Amino acid sequence: MNYIGSKHKLSGFIKQSIYEVVGKDLEDKVFCDLFSGTGIVARNFKNEVRQIICNDIESYSYVLIRNYIGNYRELAHKEAFIQQLNDLKPKSGFIYKHYCLGGGSGRQYFSDINGQRIDAMRSQIDIWKNNKRIDEDMYYFLLASLIESSDKVANTASVYGAFLKQLKNSARKDLILHPAEYSITNGAHQVYQTDSNQLISRIAGDILYLDPPYNARQYGANYHLLNTIALYDRFVPKGKTGLRAYNRSDYCSKRTVEAAFEELMRLADFKYIFLSYNNEGLMSVDVVKNIMERYGNYKLITTKYQRFRADKKENRNHKADHTEEYLHVLIK
Repeated sequence: MNYIGSKHKLSGFIKQSIYEVVGKDLEDKVFCDLFSGTGIVARNFKNEVRQIICNDIESYSYVLIRNYIGNYRELAHKEAFIQQLNDLKPKSGFIYKHYCLGGGSGRQYFSDINGQRIDAMRSQIDIWKNNKRIDEDMYYFLLASLIESSDKVANTASVYGAFLKQLKNSARKDLILHPAEYSITNGAHQVYQTDSNQLISRIAGDILYLDPPYNARQYGANYHLLNTIALYDRFVPKGKTGLRAYNRSDYCSKRTVEAAFEELMRLADFKYIFLSYNNEGLMSVDVVKNIMERYGNYKLITTKYQRFRADKKENRNHKADHTEEYLHVLIK
C-alpha cells in the first residue's frame, strides 16, 4: 500500500538494529507492534518469534493485521472465494453512490466501474459471513484482500484527504482482487483494535516496537475511505471529500503527546523498547531521550533515507525528499 509512515523501506534497518540490541535468536520472544498500521514490521518478525502482539485503533489497519498476523493456519478454498468475488457483476452501492462521479456525489475516488466492483465484493463478503459460509479467518483474509486491491486503483495522490480531478492511469485499470497472503506459523498471535495507552497495561512481552504518529496528521482522516470499506456501514459523508467521523490520537497533538508517551513508557511491561520517530516529529530528540532515560538504559540509532511525498502543486508528480529516521532504544 501507498502508506504514510510505512516502514517497508526501513524494515532492514529496524530489524538489524533490534538484532544488535536483543540478539538474533528470538524464537522464545514475544514481540509487540503497538501502532501497527499495515503491520509491515510485525510481519517481518512473525516467523522468528514465539508470538506477535499487534494493535491499531483504525478499522482498516485492524483488518490488515487481523489477516497478516492473526491468520496463521492454512485456509481451505481461499483461491476459490477470491475467484468468485472477481467474477461478480458490478453493483451500485454505498461506495459508488458517495465516492464515484456516476453516483452523483461529485467525488471521484474510484472510477465508476471500480466503485461498483468494490460494492459487489464487499456486499458478498458480508453475505457469506452472515450465512456462515466463511469463518472469521476467511472473512478477514478476503476483506484485507479487498482493501489492498482497492487501494491500488484509488484515484488519489497518496492519501484519501482528497481525490484527483481526472482519473490517473492506475485508477483507470479494472479492480482485480489479489489475495493478501500471510505467513503460516506454529502458534497463534494476539491482535487488538483499541487505544494503545489503554492496552499497554493489559499485555506483556519481551520486545515492544512503537511507531506512533509523528505529527498532526490524523490517520483516521487520511485513510477514511479505507475505514469505510472495512466497516461498510451507513453514514452521511461530510464535505467535498466525503469524510466520516474519525479517531483523534493524542500522539498527533503537541499539547498531549509528551504526557501520552511518558505514560506508555511507565506502563510498558517489556524489557526492550524501540521507538521509530523522525526529525519532523512533534517530540524532539531531547524530549524523547529525557522521558525514556527515566526507565532504564537509553541509546539512539539514526539513519537517513529517501522518501516520496505528493507535490501539492501537481498531484500526479512526486518529489524526492530526505528525512532522518530515529530509532530510540530503551532497555527497561
